Amino acid sequence: MTACIALLGGSFDPVHHGHVALARLFCALLHPDALHVLPAKPWQKSSLRASDEARVAMLELAFRDSGLPVVIDQREIMRGTPTYTVETLRGLRDELGPDASIVFLMGADQLQNLDSWRDWQQLFALANIGVAARPGYTLEQEALPPAVAKEMAPRLASPEQVRTTPAGLVCLAHTLAVDISATQVRALLRAEGDSCTDANSLVPPVVLDYIQQHHLYKN
Repeated sequence: MTACIALLGGSFDPVHHGHVALARLFCALLHPDALHVLPAKPWQKSSLRASDEARVAMLELAFRDSGLPVVIDQREIMRGTPTYTVETLRGLRDELGPDASIVFLMGADQLQNLDSWRDWQQLFALANIGVAARPGYTLEQEALPPAVAKEMAPRLASPEQVRTTPAGLVCLAHTLAVDISATQVRALLRAEGDSCTDANSLVPPVVLDYIQQHHLYKN
C-alpha cells in the first residue's frame, strides 16, 4: 500500500487551535501514515516572536495528546537558513521516493497568495495539496487568482484519490470553520497580560501554560 505523508508547515508563533483543527480535519479525510508538522524558518527572521526551541516545545505540547500520527519535523530549523516550500518538498520527495503520496496542507488564505510563492507551479510535481476553508475566504474558483484557479481546476480530486496518488492533485475541505490567526493570539496575549482568559479559547491550555511560564509575547 502506498504511504501517505501529510505536511503542515507554518511559523507556529504560537501554535493555536486553528492549526490543530486543520491537522485533525485532514487526518480524518486522508488517514495519513504520518503528519509532519514543520516549523518554518521565515525569510524575515525578525518576524518571529518566539525562539525556534520555544516553537518546537509548544508544538510538542499542542499535539502530545491529539491521537494524531504527528512528527515534529525540524528540517527547516536544522538547516539554519530560510528555505522555500518547494525546496522542502524536494527534500522530502527524495527521502520518500517517487511512489509515496505527499500532501501539503494549507488554509484558504494561503491559497489566495499561492502564485506569489517561489516556483509555485512546481509544487504540483512534488506533492498533492490539501486546502481547508476558512471564514472570510472562499474556495470558489472565481475568487482565486486566475493563474491559481487555472492550475487547480483539472486537479480537483477526492481524499481517496489524493491518498493513493503521489502528487499533482488538490483536495478541498469546506468544513473547517475555525478562524484564528497567530497575530490575533499574540495581540490578545499582550493586551491581557497575565490573565489570558480569552486566550484559552484560541490556544491549547498546555501551550498557554508554556507561554505564561516563559513570559512569551509580552511586548
